Amino acid sequence: MFTIESHLLRATIQPKGAELTSLFHKGHQLDYLWDADPAFWAKHSPVLFPVVGALKDETYLLGGKAYRLPRHGFARDSMFAVEQQEFDRISFLLKDSEATQSVYPYTFEFRIMYAVVEDSLAVSYKVTNNGKEPMYFSVGGHPAFKLPLVPGTSYADYFLRFDQVEQAGRWPIVSAGLLATNDVPLLQDTDRLPLTKSLFAKDALVFKKLKSTRVSLLTDKFSRGLTVDFPGFPFLGIWAAKDADFICIEPWCGIADPIDTDQDFTRKEGINKLDAGATFTRTWSVNTF
Repeated sequence: MFTIESHLLRATIQPKGAELTSLFHKGHQLDYLWDADPAFWAKHSPVLFPVVGALKDETYLLGGKAYRLPRHGFARDSMFAVEQQEFDRISFLLKDSEATQSVYPYTFEFRIMYAVVEDSLAVSYKVTNNGKEPMYFSVGGHPAFKLPLVPGTSYADYFLRFDQVEQAGRWPIVSAGLLATNDVPLLQDTDRLPLTKSLFAKDALVFKKLKSTRVSLLTDKFSRGLTVDFPGFPFLGIWAAKDADFICIEPWCGIADPIDTDQDFTRKEGINKLDAGATFTRTWSVNTF
């Protein structure tokens, strides 16, 4: 485990998956992150790369060849090297290998960088294409925050507030992790989404191209909460496992296949094309209060 901190916040990260495992506010004496109880979901905050969500039959087509990748890709189960560490920041690195080349035929460097400032944590993804041809990929976060956050509150006391009034449907996950071809109305001229455990009875809420780039987890009963900023991420997932005491707020540059996909990786919805020698960077952050 590796730890970085400010005078207010301490973040702990494990090298497997470069996964955030704790986000502890020293002043509030509160860990905002889910504890990964295996009875419900044994993850804290996995990183999704080089795909986000499910591929049809766990397969994609590239250059006339079929490759297989599991849901959310391989990075979350890979061992990252610590490239650099300071008191308040750390950088993890994953490079391509013989194992990755067999399922994802690109020469790449994938860095995950964490930095704490005051009561906020910034999480940055940096993808570099070291090959000679364009590289296609998706990347995203999957942080799970404890809910309820404080004693004396219940799950249903909380809500999400978007920074814009939204008119947005959810894209249902209908079969083997694949998305429907049409959305279902959910946010209708509102910036507020009340939270209940039944909201996730049919898997995650998937949003495409929200106007908002910020969402806050709040309750009217206490002042404790958090805000996730996700500029540059065109998709957002909201999810919780059945009956579990957490809420995932997931910024994505990528999305699951629709049920009618042709499985061509270069035409996949939300795929990012990175030219040879180029670098792609995105950052999301969480502010705790």
